[in-house]
Amino acid sequence: MKRVAIAAAFFAALLAGWQLLVMRGGFSPVLLPAPLDVALYLQDAWRDGSLTTATAVTGRRLLLGYALGVAIGLPVGLLSATRPFVQDTIGILALGLQTLPSVCWIPLALLWFGQTEGAMLFVVVMGTVWSVIIATETGARNIPPSYARAARTMGSEGFHKWTRVILPASLPYLISGMKQGWAFAWRSLMAAEIYVTILTGFGLGHLLHYGRELNAMDQVIGIMLTIVAIGLLADKALFAPWERFLHRRWGTGAP
Repeated sequence: MKRVAIAAAFFAALLAGWQLLVMRGGFSPVLLPAPLDVALYLQDAWRDGSLTTATAVTGRRLLLGYALGVAIGLPVGLLSATRPFVQDTIGILALGLQTLPSVCWIPLALLWFGQTEGAMLFVVVMGTVWSVIIATETGARNIPPSYARAARTMGSEGFHKWTRVILPASLPYLISGMKQGWAFAWRSLMAAEIYVTILTGFGLGHLLHYGRELNAMDQVIGIMLTIVAIGLLADKALFAPWERFLHRRWGTGAP
């Protein structure tokens, strides 16, 4: 509760400073709208359904692309940790492509898939899969060798060893990589929605783009705040429980 109170006080002071800066003419409303204008835009967008519809469209694309990226990255990362050929090829490729900005995949996606949902999905998967591969490989390689030897001594081999020994022992690395992959997936999708215009659904990135086109800074700031809020909620709902479980499981939580 103390942390919540501190966060609430901090954001209240931030909003008050923002409002005071706008009232004193520190910024033009075109450059920085007042907090009340942003709140009114969000209220209107919520009432007319544009905000909820865009959030649902973006969430569907994000979850599908992220799930595919994780489904591809986990087995490839495990293979890269155990097969030198895979590590020398796909492992090195993943290291290089992880540094590539997500926006660089958009021209390729447009040429291959056109203005379709497939282009969106491709960009999100490319933003996710490399981080998951690297995290999975790192986690499997950093497990103490005694774990694998003890598992073999007790008759654990093949699939059983990987699912009951290797994967549980590498979970801290996997959660970290999946969390990073989620952040990259968000960035990838926002870039794709800004540059790829399709008629099958307008997401938050499209609303952000149209706000820029119309010089509607209340819309731009409102959508940015919405994206931040969704990111925080996703972290608390998806990854924080796993992190707390791992801290308890490994005995590294606060006493």
